[in-house]
Parts: sequence; C-alpha cells; structure tokens
Amino acid sequence: MIAALSRFFTQVVHRFLPDPLIFSILLSLLVFVASLGMTPTTPVALITYWGEGFWKLLPFTMQMALVLVTGHALASSAAVGSAMRRVASLARTPVQGVMLVTFVAAVASVLNWGFGLVLGAMFAREVARRVPKSDYSLLIACAYIGFLPWHGGLSGSIPLAAATEGNVMEKVCGLIPMSRTLGTGYNLFITLGLIVTLPFLTRMMLPRPEDIREVDPALLKEEPSTRRVLNADATFAERLEESSLLAWLVVLAIVVFLGLRIQERGLVKCIDINNVNMLFMALGLVLHGTPMAYARAITNSARGCASIMLQYPFYAGIQAMMDLSGLGGVITHAFIKVATVQTFPFLVFFSSALVNFAIPSGGGHWVVQGPFVIPAAQALGANLGKATMAIAYGEAWMNMAQPFWALPALAIAGLGVRDIMGYCVTALLFSAVIFLLGLALF
Repeated sequence: MIAALSRFFTQVVHRFLPDPLIFSILLSLLVFVASLGMTPTTPVALITYWGEGFWKLLPFTMQMALVLVTGHALASSAAVGSAMRRVASLARTPVQGVMLVTFVAAVASVLNWGFGLVLGAMFAREVARRVPKSDYSLLIACAYIGFLPWHGGLSGSIPLAAATEGNVMEKVCGLIPMSRTLGTGYNLFITLGLIVTLPFLTRMMLPRPEDIREVDPALLKEEPSTRRVLNADATFAERLEESSLLAWLVVLAIVVFLGLRIQERGLVKCIDINNVNMLFMALGLVLHGTPMAYARAITNSARGCASIMLQYPFYAGIQAMMDLSGLGGVITHAFIKVATVQTFPFLVFFSSALVNFAIPSGGGHWVVQGPFVIPAAQALGANLGKATMAIAYGEAWMNMAQPFWALPALAIAGLGVRDIMGYCVTALLFSAVIFLLGLALF
C-alpha cells in the first residue's frame, strides 16, 4: 500500500509541482493575495514589506551556502569518504540501502540539522555507488526524510530560542528551559519514534523492479584529490600555498575560539549554525591538509549554491509580508481561538504546519507564532513547553511538503525536487501519527 501511495504522489508531483523557484514565486503571490483579503494591509504596504524584507535573510543565505560547501568539502575528503564507504558497505541490497540512509540521516539530523542534511545526501550517494539496482531518487528522498526529527534534537532552533535570554517571548512568559521541551518524555518518544520507524517506512516505499530509476553514473563520479604534489623547483609562493603549517594554524585558532565559547556558554548553547560551519571548516582543513587543497574542495562544492542564493530572498520577502501584515498571526489565531486545553497542542501543530509553507524557518516561526501561541497557552493553563514544541514539530513535519530545506541535499545529489517529493509527501502522512501520538500520550 505504501509503495502504491508513493507511486501515486510521485506521479502527481511530477505533473503539478513546479521548480522550487517557480514555487517560491507562486507562494509570494498567494501570500500577497491572502494578506489583502485577510488583513487591512494595502497593496502598496505589502509591496514595501516584500521589497524591504527581500534581503533580510542574506546572513542566513550565506550560512546555508556554507553548510553546503563546508559539509560537502568535508565529506569529499579521503578520510570521510573512506569512513562513509565502510558504513555504506553494511548495505548489501536496495532494501538495506534505503533503511541505512534513513537511519544515518535521522541520527545526524538530531545531532545537528545542517550536518544531517549534508551528510545524509553524501551518504546516499555513497550507498548508490555500492548497491546495484538502487533507486537513486528514493535514496536521496530517504536522506531528506531523515531530516524529520531535527527539531527534537540538539540544534532545534525553537526550543533553543525559547530558553535563550532576549528571545521575543521572554518578557511574556520568561525563559522556557530545555528540561520542559527537549528533555521531556514526549520529545524522547517522538524523536526516537521517528528514528526507529522512518527506516521501515522508507523500506515500504521501494518501487517495483520495473519502476526503479537507477542513477546516472556521471552523478556518482568520484571527485579527484585536491592535493598537489610540488616539483622540486616549486616557488616560495607555491610552497606557501601547499603548507600544512598554515592550515594547522587556522585550525588551532578555531579550536581555541570554540573551546572558549563552550567554557563561557556551555556546549548546548554553542551548537549553532555558525559554530558548526566553523567546526566543519577546521575538520576540512585538517583532512585536506593544506589551505589550497581545501580551497579547491570548496570550489568544487560551491557549484550547488545557485538555487539557495536565488530562492531564499523570495522566502525572505514572503516572511516579511506574513509577519508585518499580520497574516501569520491571523492564521495562528484562527486555530487557537477554538482550542481547549486538550486540543491546544494539536491545533498549534497544524497551524505551524500551515504557516511553514510561507515561513519555512524555525526561528521565523517563533517570532511569528510565539506572540499568539504562548499568551493563549497561558490563558488556557496549557503546558508552555509542549506549546513551544508543538510549533517546532509542525514546522519540522511540513518540511516534507516544502522544498526549502531540500535544496542543499538536491544540489549535492544533482536531482530536482520532483524526483523526491512524492516519497516525502508519503512520509508526511505517516509521520503525523508519531507526532500526534507523542503530543497526546504525555
């Protein structure tokens, strides 16, 4: 049944889902029209919000580009490639391949979402190299499906924000400690439940033998070494460029800086995207050996950044319209105004999922939805920690129907969004059971 459902959604997606750039443009128009109809905002004001917000995600866009290139460069090193080959060798059949990729991506995403996105895609490529008759599209979809539990892990942006001084809701409800969000029984149930069940779900998505789409061998071509062997007559400048000493000096500076930050703030608060990118850079320099070898690896990796640089400004404009027009609040309020203490977490979950189409960002969700959800939870006497995590879970869940976060994985894989989204929509439907059970039983 699940395989048939995946085939159905894949056919629908191939027919109707446009390229992610077109999707973001259409979504911009939809939010514009919805804001006109559901808020008192004027067209001129909306255009102003959109234009002023268009470049507001530039730091985040650069962060995501660095997630892609530093993660890809790290994974392309000889040592990491060898380690991935050893782990990938555990899979001997296509069934074992999809289960292994899903499990590895899910565990990595719980440790850090950026690491999970990149490592999952790179590992899926390695499994495709080693396991004949694998369906490449499904393997890459498994890497993205493994992203589902990220918000219950160490880098979950909403629970981390809620526990951080100066966040948008601190003056309303104070800090919400992680013991009431990430450290709860329901979060453990949901996160472990996804890690355990998702591999079995993706196993059941395997297409029929006649429907398998094997990978173009050109997409799996091994990347050449970036190290240069210098001739005896190499110049001083060339020897400086290939100096391991300079690489180790940079690595030492990064290690000292990160050590000081961890000592000052604690490990959990230091797990943010900037520090992870810095760690990836240090590891990449160590494994590639010299500054220029690492620079060549980064150059090879940067080719996949085009879609990120082009599309993320559109989402920044969408987020600005949603936030400044009040549309995000209208949608959230429409759900929670009919809530009771018992139904509150579920309605927050679904409202967050709906908002995620226009604001596919955990931090953005907290800014837009927190001011409505948390006061409503206080008025109802609902659990603030669970309300916070319901926002987070809804955002993570709807990522399976929103191509925003798939772009880095697709860039690494050399595929388009239509190649994987049918499988992801199937995962969306069945993973809802885990999320809703966790919110209901604890």
